[in-house]
Amino acid sequence: MFQIIEYIKFLFKSTNQHGVHSPFVYDLVTKCFYDNTKHETYSTLSNYRKALLSNKESIEITDFGSGSRVFKSNTRAINKIAKTSGTSKKRAQLLFRIVKYFKPKHTLELGTSLGIATQAMALGHPENNIISIEGCAHISEFTKQHLSDFNIKNVSLKTGEFETMLPKLKDSNYDLIFFDGNHNKEATLDYFNTLIETAHNDSVFIFDDIYWSKDMLETWNIIKTHPKVTVTIDTFFWGFVSFRKEQAKENFTIRL
Repeated sequence: MFQIIEYIKFLFKSTNQHGVHSPFVYDLVTKCFYDNTKHETYSTLSNYRKALLSNKESIEITDFGSGSRVFKSNTRAINKIAKTSGTSKKRAQLLFRIVKYFKPKHTLELGTSLGIATQAMALGHPENNIISIEGCAHISEFTKQHLSDFNIKNVSLKTGEFETMLPKLKDSNYDLIFFDGNHNKEATLDYFNTLIETAHNDSVFIFDDIYWSKDMLETWNIIKTHPKVTVTIDTFFWGFVSFRKEQAKENFTIRL
């Protein structure tokens, strides 16, 4: 009910490119978000997803995040995880376009899961070196093999809890960070405050499920007020953060 109410509010306050006066955001919306090109790579994204949806193998899950709203057991079938928890077809295509548009060379992903989003980011820019962290060893082992089966070679998949792994990675600079591993307010803010030190002027952070709960919406609103954050874009399911110093501080709400 919370998400339904918030989505109605979102529809009333959101706009398309015609309500955007920032050249940076206008170009992103028109050339990337609203790009209707049928990219050839979409078929590869689809094949990766189809292979998961047809896989009935079950694995034991160790969930370090906020848990599942669907599954009651920690033994879950691959196809069920892909169907209920994996990145949707539409969002995978959007993530591919985002990486194709920004052309990041160093990307960090928090929460690999079955690698649907990981594959999309890997194919978006061949020179994109991705570090992806997955807390569950069984999922990590499966996904590493699945990515290999689809000839994805620019991903380094690391297994471990974020709290343990991030201090080892915070001395690097990242062009893109995709936060998709823990829908907990305190944890998300900790990750953000740790990783903001790795951001540069053209870095982009993407937060998944910013309307997951009241706590996550509060988290998103706190992030928007950070002094280093200049531009944010609320698309309801994802929140985008930019640190461009040449940009006046502004928050956008865009319908996709």
